[in-house]
Amino acid sequence: MRHSESVATLFISDLHLTAERPRTNEELFVFLEHDAVSADALYILGDLFEYWIGDDAAEALGHEAVLRALRRLTDRGTPVFFMHGNRDFLVDGEFSRRTGCRILTDPTVVELYGEPVLLTHGDRLCTEDHAHQEFRKLVGEPAWQHSFLAKSIAERTRLATGARQQSELNKSLMSMEIMDVNQDAVEVLMRDYGVGTLIHGHTHRPAVHHFSLDGTPVRRIVLGDWYEQGSVLWYSDRSVRLNPAGPTS
Repeated sequence: MRHSESVATLFISDLHLTAERPRTNEELFVFLEHDAVSADALYILGDLFEYWIGDDAAEALGHEAVLRALRRLTDRGTPVFFMHGNRDFLVDGEFSRRTGCRILTDPTVVELYGEPVLLTHGDRLCTEDHAHQEFRKLVGEPAWQHSFLAKSIAERTRLATGARQQSELNKSLMSMEIMDVNQDAVEVLMRDYGVGTLIHGHTHRPAVHHFSLDGTPVRRIVLGDWYEQGSVLWYSDRSVRLNPAGPTS
């Protein structure tokens, strides 16, 4: 099924794919076979997976079907771009080779129908969440990544599972305001890159926020997660719409 608009770029994030939630995988497969195949491009802005412990562990985590589905899409001519999230920051070149996805740095500015648009996963903007910012700094170190990837898949899985459980506990103890983006950080980032539109995920609060930056109207578009609500951003030269995940008619 094709979307009613013939020209659109699609954005998704925060699917948190895991064998524990097979329904989300099936929803992704339907989306890739229907809406995504007719898009100008698909951007995945991080946390595609609940956790990613290295490109060599895709089969052990049950993600082979996901990689094949992405490969079918790119082979059919739809460009797919992937940006790391805080759960899948170890996605690397083998993933790119197997799927045909192009990996973007965070943040990145892309040109969409004549407009520069800034993309980021979004966790860098949650500056009040100090524990998470320390985590980002730690796992971004090449030495830490090298040490982690040198461990066995079983050990990496155990560590990732423990970190995931700790993350859920931490979130249950923090207010939503602390885990949300900081408006000052948003404005600094948009000002630094000279853009009027910012798209991100991470917070699981899908919305389009309009505000003024240095006297100019700008907007921040937030993508939703897929395991509780689901959202796909359809971005064209005529409209910007956040739709529920799933094929459109």
